[in-house]
Amino acid sequence: MYDLHNLGWNSFQQLCLTITREIVGQTVESFLDSGDGGRDGAFTGKWRATGQEDLTGSFLIQCKFTSKSNYVLRTSDLSDEVEKAKKLVAKGLCDSYLLMTNAGLSGTQAEEIKVLFQAAGVKHVATFGSTWISQQIRENKRLRMLVPRVYGLGDLSQILDERTYAQARAILESLREDLAKVVVTDAYRKAAEALDRHSFVLLVGEPAAGKTTIASLLAMAALDQWHASMLKLDEPGKVAERWNPDEPSQFFWLDDAFGVTQYEDFLVHRWNHLLPQIKTMLRKGAKIVMTSRDYIYNRARKDLKESAFPLLKESQVVIDVHNLSADEKRQILYNHLKLGKQPRSFRSEIKPYLEDIASHPRFIPETARRLADPLFTKDVFIDPYYLRQFVEKREQLLEEVLQGLDADSKAALALIYMRNDRLESPIELQPSETEALARLDSDLGGCVTALEALNGSLVLHSHASGESSWRFKHPTIGDAYAEILVQSPEMLGIYIRGSAPERIVDQVTCGDVGIEKAVVVPKPLFPLMLAKLGESSPSKSYKSTWLSAWGAKRALQGFLSRRCSKEFVALYLEHHPDLLDRVSEPGLFLDTVTEVRLAERLHEFGLLPEDKRKKFVETVSNYALEGQDADALDDEGIRSLFKDDEFEQLRERVRTELLPRLDGVRREWESNHRSDDAPEEHMQQLLESFETLKKCFGDDESATKIIDREIRQTNEWISEYTPEEPKRSPRKLGKVEVSDKPQSARSLFDDIDADEGSESE
Repeated sequence: MYDLHNLGWNSFQQLCLTITREIVGQTVESFLDSGDGGRDGAFTGKWRATGQEDLTGSFLIQCKFTSKSNYVLRTSDLSDEVEKAKKLVAKGLCDSYLLMTNAGLSGTQAEEIKVLFQAAGVKHVATFGSTWISQQIRENKRLRMLVPRVYGLGDLSQILDERTYAQARAILESLREDLAKVVVTDAYRKAAEALDRHSFVLLVGEPAAGKTTIASLLAMAALDQWHASMLKLDEPGKVAERWNPDEPSQFFWLDDAFGVTQYEDFLVHRWNHLLPQIKTMLRKGAKIVMTSRDYIYNRARKDLKESAFPLLKESQVVIDVHNLSADEKRQILYNHLKLGKQPRSFRSEIKPYLEDIASHPRFIPETARRLADPLFTKDVFIDPYYLRQFVEKREQLLEEVLQGLDADSKAALALIYMRNDRLESPIELQPSETEALARLDSDLGGCVTALEALNGSLVLHSHASGESSWRFKHPTIGDAYAEILVQSPEMLGIYIRGSAPERIVDQVTCGDVGIEKAVVVPKPLFPLMLAKLGESSPSKSYKSTWLSAWGAKRALQGFLSRRCSKEFVALYLEHHPDLLDRVSEPGLFLDTVTEVRLAERLHEFGLLPEDKRKKFVETVSNYALEGQDADALDDEGIRSLFKDDEFEQLRERVRTELLPRLDGVRREWESNHRSDDAPEEHMQQLLESFETLKKCFGDDESATKIIDREIRQTNEWISEYTPEEPKRSPRKLGKVEVSDKPQSARSLFDDIDADEGSESE
């Protein structure tokens, strides 16, 4: 059974009309919620009911809702409906009466109701109670996709097979509360369509716009519709590791694909290298959903190879909270309050102001969540002015809530922040973290107790990549905590001392370099940051020793190139002058190696000596001339290190030395192909180099002919060596229709404070 009493009168009515369309197969006309004359919906025509005679004429649909769990419908509850039915029969509008209710309905009661309406002149009466409605939900996958709130109102094991239920349970049980409050928005419909068409969707929107909610709905639908194997991962490398070519129904969900609160360039570069493999994965049947904050994605686009993966543009769904309809905002607010933690007294007191709150220009789904949680409203006066402030000043009020927490709760949030929004569970503290907690007047025991108390409000115990962790309930909480850090030099010092170097380099900037949402370390704390960076150790993100050392070096160099002022970089070079040698000789794949970006930054700051600049220019030029990497011809950052005459000399040498032997370069790439590498992935770098050459020599007809010939022959080689894909039937969620619903004359919030004994039409 499903907890249908939690739907609310309006959502239950929409569920009933959707069932009539999807299950009974009738086109239903909806009526205004007030003054409907006893008709919530109607249709005219023929209905062939299973096991009964054919019914024709005018059909009336009445939805009887109760907010009481396990309530059993009584004939006395229908006295008003019987009188309305008599009038409708007299007008020829009610040959058949369909009563749908979320209350319990026994066979005896159904017979009594039938007699009651037949006495009023109705020819045919059909009654459908909570058991029948729950059965339709269990048996119809498409119905569940159209009304995805039901995923949060029942037992997932009823609708998922044993394997997919086990996979989903750890992840989706933590989201169950949110699934029950879901509203199907236009953005969800577009996302489902994109996933059907391309098997890939990128959800982009401002913080708290509902990206994760839509991703969770798509994941739930994929599990339900296709029994897909769902994997919620947190970084690109794990996608490649966990992909199984022999299991085509895998569903990958990646939240905050390019950074949680700030842009993290190393994630984008790793995506760039994975793009050819992702194309292969999609072709073989995998589904991928990614999310990103809008300002982070706008920054990432400069580094993403969109030309190598056009779906980044084609299958992008931008979620703009300002485009939420008035009805969607009302329903979001209603669902959160109705299923939230607020007592009935609070809901009654705030009820007169809910229409104004939902229509406020700064209302977002996160506003509804906070209003539904007493933790956020304990100091809020139920008054038009203060409620407007609650909606308008959402960032400031969140900071005030965090400032008002007890010492253990603040320390618990500090631990999550120090771990970059992923505090592994069970918690094992580093010595520096133990010291930081002591400075915050807390300890591990106090933090664990606080985390359990805050679970569901400010933090969430979640599962991703097969690991359990504590995370902020929403990234905006991390944003607010960062603002508190900035305001307190003492807190910032505690944070730096307690954070691991590999985590801190993704959260702070040394000096203000214009990175949004970053914590700015002021000059007096530069020595402390320098000491912290000196503690860098091999990255724990990789199993091999070589990759661990590479990861640590990459993180450090990326930090210096993107997140540090000239003053801090100069200070770092005083202590580590050998860095200049590494920067002057970058490795291959110039678009991804951090030495390139660091060289650009040092040159911009005037900190790169002339002999090191010349060595850099010589190195990248040789890569281009050998046909290994042509980025020196096209990358604006690399170009900035060349003098004009040096660059023109490189162009001319490429024209006269590389182009005549381009076919030999191609054949060498072909001969280096390993049988276990996908041909398209292996040749991707070469094809990109050809495109760079074509852009560089587009005005030279003979050069263009040579390059086009090599591009054609490379693609022919890829086609010849790519194994044929097996035929697979497409897996589609199906079109999510917009329900035609007239403007309501009855307030959606009418029963927001209803107790468990009330019924409603």
